[in-house]
Amino acid sequence: MFELIKKRTKNVKNEFTSGITVALALVPEAVAFSFVAGLDPLVGLYAAFMVGLVTALFGGRPGMISGATGALAVVMVFLVKEGNTMGLAMAQPVENMGVQYLFVTVILMGIFQAMAGGLKLGKFIRLVPHPVMLGFVNGLAIVIFLSQLSMFKTVESGVANWLMGPELFTMAGLVAATMAIMVFLPKITRKIPAALTAILVVTGVTLAFNLEVATVGSFIRDGGGEGLKGGLPVFQSQIFTLIPWNMATLKFIFPYAFILAGIGIIESLLTLNLIDEITETRGNSNKECVAQGMANIVTALFGGMGGCAMIGQSIINVNSGGRGRLSGVVAALSLLGFILFGSAYIEQVPIAALTGIMFMVVIGTFAWSSLRIMHKIPKSDALVLICVSVLTVTFDLAVAVFIGIIMSALVFSWENALRIRARKRMKQDGTKVYEIWGPLFFGSTQMFVSKFDVKGDPVNVEIDFIESRVSDYSGIEAISGIVEKYEKQGKKITLKHLSTDCKKLLNRSDKKYRSIILEEIDDPRYYVVADPNSFHESFTEA
Repeated sequence: MFELIKKRTKNVKNEFTSGITVALALVPEAVAFSFVAGLDPLVGLYAAFMVGLVTALFGGRPGMISGATGALAVVMVFLVKEGNTMGLAMAQPVENMGVQYLFVTVILMGIFQAMAGGLKLGKFIRLVPHPVMLGFVNGLAIVIFLSQLSMFKTVESGVANWLMGPELFTMAGLVAATMAIMVFLPKITRKIPAALTAILVVTGVTLAFNLEVATVGSFIRDGGGEGLKGGLPVFQSQIFTLIPWNMATLKFIFPYAFILAGIGIIESLLTLNLIDEITETRGNSNKECVAQGMANIVTALFGGMGGCAMIGQSIINVNSGGRGRLSGVVAALSLLGFILFGSAYIEQVPIAALTGIMFMVVIGTFAWSSLRIMHKIPKSDALVLICVSVLTVTFDLAVAVFIGIIMSALVFSWENALRIRARKRMKQDGTKVYEIWGPLFFGSTQMFVSKFDVKGDPVNVEIDFIESRVSDYSGIEAISGIVEKYEKQGKKITLKHLSTDCKKLLNRSDKKYRSIILEEIDDPRYYVVADPNSFHESFTEA
């Protein structure tokens, strides 16, 4: 394994420095998502370490970072609350039972994800249209930005209030300094990692001038935690002793596991596609699904909350030069080192430095080009892009992507339903020929049927599908219906240039098609038309 990492790592220094930078950025994210889910900070930190390590070693996208994410945490919070209620309702009440249910659910989630990879379902991510992808990155950039605004608040007696006066100016100044270092340092030299340098400089400034600012340590304590320091993850034997293993438990955890698996796969594979575009390489989606599944099973067994790919940290990694597996391994091991040995030092890192880095991630993630092309692309694509962005912010990633795909599919079906055309001509022997152009599927069957004049046509009619493609069973049924109408009028009809599959289905439904379908030597020609209007001019519409 280490030989494999060595062979695929071109710049070891960049991989190490990038991994350390990512690990520093992972700490507040993992802690914050733990609080969102109602869990101890170590549950999120363990997840970030173990999920990150397993996916870095075995995942399908080198350079991509995985860990505890907000998209999963917002679902887990309901699971934990309901699990706690069930635990208190047991014959022998158990407090904090929701955490044990969470671990079992994450194991089942991992099994679902591994099965998806084993069944090669990862390839279906290619069906996500580009407007949905743009909406996803824009919405996620907005979500990251909004999540960082909470860093400009202070918690007193459990109540969060916005920073005011000198505290606000100090925080804003440190954030601006971090961003300035990340913008201008690469223009001077690229030998020094900008993000890590910004963290060290801002931390040094706060310590040198004894500035009273929020740090990683104070962030954890304000959220209800006791600090960053912890021990090694231990096997969660309580999963198998406290959980009642019956159908009621399976009925409870199954929907949560399925939803979490879906969200994890979608976010991971969309992030994979984005990193593919940035690095101009190609990852393996099915391999990534299996690795995500393995990682979630392992992390649940050792007390982690589960996770998936993290777009923010992944972009930090690749922009800092981390393109191989080594950067992900270094990030995971560095995070574990922080927990075991460096907690006292990491807790002194100002939240402002990490917030500045995440703001730079927002700027790099948002597809600014989408604003420039909004008036140039079809209105339907623009609507899909905007809807996915809004839904990602309002609900969650899975809902946004599913609705975006459905919207795109409906638009595609509607547009193609209107493209069916019939060119008509007469042969010398008096046979009327209908030359069909365009896709014949469930959306275009009514338009297809309307092209024929059954009563007014001559005795012999021929339908030529050489420029058409019968795409589904609805199209075959439409052909059968037309044939029956002509036969009821006592007219002879023949079909030409049908696809092999279409011929088989028609012949299987009725032996009469053996005489109706003309066997041609040349196969149908299927075209991908760049400008359908150029064809429409030569067609006579019914």
